[in-house]
Amino acid sequence: MHTMLATSPPSQVVRLQPWGSYRRMAAAPSLLPPTVTGKTVASAPPLQAVAAENAQISPVPQPQPPPLDADEEEKMLANYVPVFVMLPLEVITAENEVEDAEALRAQLRRLREAGVEGVMTDVWWGIVEGAGPERYEWRGYRELFRLAQEEGLKLQVIVSFHACGGNIGDAVNIPIPAWVRDVGEADPDVFYTSPGGARNQEYLTIGVDDRPLFHGRTAIQLYVDFMESFRENMADFLDSGLIMDIEVGLGPAGELRYPSYPESQGWAFPGIGQFQCYDKYLEEDFRAAATEAGRPEWELPDDGGEYNDGPDDTRFFAEDSAGATYLTEKGRFFLTWYSSKLIEHGDRILDEANRVFLGCKVKLAAKVSGIHWWYRHPSHAAELTAGYYNLDGRDGYAPIARMLARHDGAVLNFTCAEMRNSEQPEKAMSAPEELVQQVLSAGWREGIEVACENALPRYDRRAYNQMLKNARPSGVDLVGSAPARRVATVTYLRLTEELLNGNKYRAFKTFVRKMHADQDYCPDPAQYLRPLKPLERSRPAIPMDRLLEATSPEAPYPFEPETDMSVGGDLAQIIDWVFDKIEWIFG
Repeated sequence: MHTMLATSPPSQVVRLQPWGSYRRMAAAPSLLPPTVTGKTVASAPPLQAVAAENAQISPVPQPQPPPLDADEEEKMLANYVPVFVMLPLEVITAENEVEDAEALRAQLRRLREAGVEGVMTDVWWGIVEGAGPERYEWRGYRELFRLAQEEGLKLQVIVSFHACGGNIGDAVNIPIPAWVRDVGEADPDVFYTSPGGARNQEYLTIGVDDRPLFHGRTAIQLYVDFMESFRENMADFLDSGLIMDIEVGLGPAGELRYPSYPESQGWAFPGIGQFQCYDKYLEEDFRAAATEAGRPEWELPDDGGEYNDGPDDTRFFAEDSAGATYLTEKGRFFLTWYSSKLIEHGDRILDEANRVFLGCKVKLAAKVSGIHWWYRHPSHAAELTAGYYNLDGRDGYAPIARMLARHDGAVLNFTCAEMRNSEQPEKAMSAPEELVQQVLSAGWREGIEVACENALPRYDRRAYNQMLKNARPSGVDLVGSAPARRVATVTYLRLTEELLNGNKYRAFKTFVRKMHADQDYCPDPAQYLRPLKPLERSRPAIPMDRLLEATSPEAPYPFEPETDMSVGGDLAQIIDWVFDKIEWIFG
């Protein structure tokens, strides 16, 4: 159990029974956890007696808030944040069928009862185009989309050009298409490559974006053809408004980054990872860039360390090294090239996605990874190896936000919204709270929508409260037309049976209600200031030097220390624990 470190105001505590009942429970070693926020809990009467007492006592009547008039309701809806839930990775089987459709229908119904707007799902390249080049099979996903539609849920779709397996939380293995991997058998350099020569088959290297190596097609053409087939075969779902967001896969785990920390190659938290640009295509690109800059003798780094090193184990990142490579002219040139290639890759694929879905009433999204470890180290080493050239005096995320701003309706989706600094091991020098604040601020400053999700599965109220704070960092606005800043959507990771049972389900429903600013489910996005309009063509490409002007750091927007829409604190967490025990014994 994750214990709560901050208590909520009494008006925000979930009231399941009168306080007297809980006070009399206060100390059964069999009922309550041994400690809560470091305080020992005393003992209580036997569980059967407590259950009987609870059955006899009526809840204390709670005063009901007066109904809102139309103007007040409109103001509250301006604070409304829609909630989506990520479906299981294996919801579509390798045979292109919905895994246990009737069980899934029951789960979707429970989500709808909880008030969520919809679900998010990966659409796996390896499943849809697995039979051969340009042989697309959509039947499993059409069945899945119909299920969601029948249960009154909207969809966020991830066009997943990466493999599943080898990353944090990957419980299944879904490789990229076999015929693509066959090309890699003959030419391993189509895959990202580590300094030691290890190939990563999760996603094609951006070095082959323009290389016609795949039965005459380039990597970007593969992605474009897939998206065009999706639009053609899902036209009815697009036209009906079922699909609200299309998140375009731009790298490993669908994120705009390099595969710098692969568990499949032995990485473990909080290792700094490794640069992933040692395939012959990216190496050739770097040499050309160095030659153009007048430094043909420069080569790719050879001093970045191993996957599980700390920054100070390496010459490239070491804080105490007078000549740390990342601070030298050569190091700065490399990091600028490495990060710029990533931004160019994302920009080009989003431009193609915009063209493919032109006129559709959807939002296009790109996900940025929440690499929070070593954020407090001067080098930000783990971010740098992933392609985010972010330092204390250089904003590595603002250029990404500025690039997204040219694409109509683009959304920046960011992870680790549930994390607190205090939950991280001190040795990792993590700062997820400051990282979330920095990235969301970068998006808002560039005038684009931002969205967020949790990085790891969490069911506790402490995580929910953190997500609520990040979703509305300035709190609920009851005066103006909308809060100063608010995320466009929140996606909860992920749907499980555990989420839908007992106190976890009750806490989740409260979380959804608080994301909705205590308003009932609203089916019309326009009412909560997120109208869907036909996509217009992206504006002209922004020169890289103009994008890099955004690296000049600016102070992030202020975030309140805690949410003003809490799902409950320590007391509610204790109550959850007690009732889980009661339900387990008497259920």
